[in-house]
Amino acid sequence: MEASVSPKNKGTKQLFNNPILEKLSRTHISVPLIVFFAYSGGLLYWSITHTTLDPWQTIGLFATGLIVFTWVEYNVHRHVFHMPTYSRVREKLQYTLHGVHHEFPKDKDRLAMPPLLSITISTVLLLLLRVIMGDLVFAFLPGFLVGYAAYLAVHYMVHAYQPPKNVFKKLWVNHSVHHYKDGEVIFGVSSPLWDYIYGTMRDKKAA
Repeated sequence: MEASVSPKNKGTKQLFNNPILEKLSRTHISVPLIVFFAYSGGLLYWSITHTTLDPWQTIGLFATGLIVFTWVEYNVHRHVFHMPTYSRVREKLQYTLHGVHHEFPKDKDRLAMPPLLSITISTVLLLLLRVIMGDLVFAFLPGFLVGYAAYLAVHYMVHAYQPPKNVFKKLWVNHSVHHYKDGEVIFGVSSPLWDYIYGTMRDKKAA
């Protein structure tokens, strides 16, 4: 079973005794957004100037990267961030990765991945996918990273701002259900697509 926490609408939590690690676990939302958009722009520039991909191939691969990210977002949130905590090690890991966010969902400094980790993951993905995809990675990965940036932006907004009075209000409602009603449903933040496909969208009648 996953360890449950009671959400608190104020406050924060120190995760690390080491002040450097504690500092690195926090970030302003603008920093990772700048990192991901700049990284994506650099990859697209390289794709245009150093590969033979035509514009339609580039657009198609970019769109594929966006869609693939939404699937990864759903599965990481569901199976990694909400992993079963049947040991102390897994309980500690789950809390550090995500449980602290459920306990302090309004802590703005922990609503996005820290920049050092963002750059590291982006580079690891680039190196791995370069081996698998060749030059296609320079159009695919930008879409993936822009999808990640969009997820971070949406996640920040649904926690930091009141819901808008338009169709996007659904994203606020869905994520509030996940945080305050049932943490075992609605794992998609930027899109409910995979919740519908995998059957984890909440029961509207029960809600």
